[in-house]
Amino acid sequence: MTATTDVTTATGLADRILGGWLGRIAGNMLGKPVEQGEVWTRDRIDRYLRATDALPLTDYLPGPPTEVEERALRPEWRHCVRGRVHGSCRDDDVDYAILGLHLLETHGFGFSTEQVGDLWLLRLPYLQTFTAERAAYRNLANGLRPPLTATYENPYQEWIGALIRADVHGWVSPGAPRRAAALARKDAVLSHTGNGVYGAMWAAALVAAAFTAGTAREAVDEALAVVPAGSRLARTVRRVASLHESGLPWEDTLATLEEETAGLGWIHTVPNAAVITAGLLYGAGDFSRSVALTVRGGLDTDSNGATAGSVAGVMCGAAGVPDQWKEPLEDTVRSAVFGFDGVRISELAERTLRLAQAEA
Repeated sequence: MTATTDVTTATGLADRILGGWLGRIAGNMLGKPVEQGEVWTRDRIDRYLRATDALPLTDYLPGPPTEVEERALRPEWRHCVRGRVHGSCRDDDVDYAILGLHLLETHGFGFSTEQVGDLWLLRLPYLQTFTAERAAYRNLANGLRPPLTATYENPYQEWIGALIRADVHGWVSPGAPRRAAALARKDAVLSHTGNGVYGAMWAAALVAAAFTAGTAREAVDEALAVVPAGSRLARTVRRVASLHESGLPWEDTLATLEEETAGLGWIHTVPNAAVITAGLLYGAGDFSRSVALTVRGGLDTDSNGATAGSVAGVMCGAAGVPDQWKEPLEDTVRSAVFGFDGVRISELAERTLRLAQAEA
């Protein structure tokens, strides 16, 4: 689906940014019930969807068909499945987008990595952080400063956490993927190294490129240009693009990448970037298909759905996000970020627009 709004106008840019916020939140909600990669494999997710007559997936997940499946879902499922969505659930994938917006409003585009850490301590509850972010938070509280916050007793340095924090840097840099990547890097090095940082740079650039790219493939190619070509992340994304271009079916592409990234784990940046890339390329610009394929790809389903939803939402604009995804959100966000619980999605988008216009 191609946006009908012109990103060079204020109205068009506003529609695209709101589309990004709506897409991120809807994609996150779609993937939330099955967010546990070692339990909810691609095969199991599709068995669930067949059992509930929900293939092809064009809406939020149906409720569980059996008690066995109910016990396997995350406990938040009751607020994330069809007919039960009333505003967004609280989730770190949305919290970090909000915190990133607050960072840019507070310190501007010249913010430092130290200021990112200071804002975490001020606004983000410790128990709402996980893996690399929790290690970095602990290091901050113990008086360490970047880059030690990312490396000291932190075995999660290349996991997906920095990638999920990157979207806002793309939203405020429409059509400027290198600027988006530079902002995301300053944020990411608080908690990540190597492919963990490259994943954040790539995701921010992908979102920024989506404002002006004609296709998902164009956005993917532009985003690849901001990370080292020899990095495992770049090689994996290129591999997905090559398999897609060869005509290989989506299922076979993911099966191939699963073999080639075996051993990294379901929260590592690289295999999740592969799932996101495949969802966007095989989704071919259609919002519902892009987020559905991404979540059906498994691994870190809510994070991947959020990123794919953000990119697809920017590409089609808020007007192009189907009603079944956006209306149940009721323009409301639950958040653990102090001062933001209950904030309107439309308000977040308006504040993001002001930043994008100011930087332009």
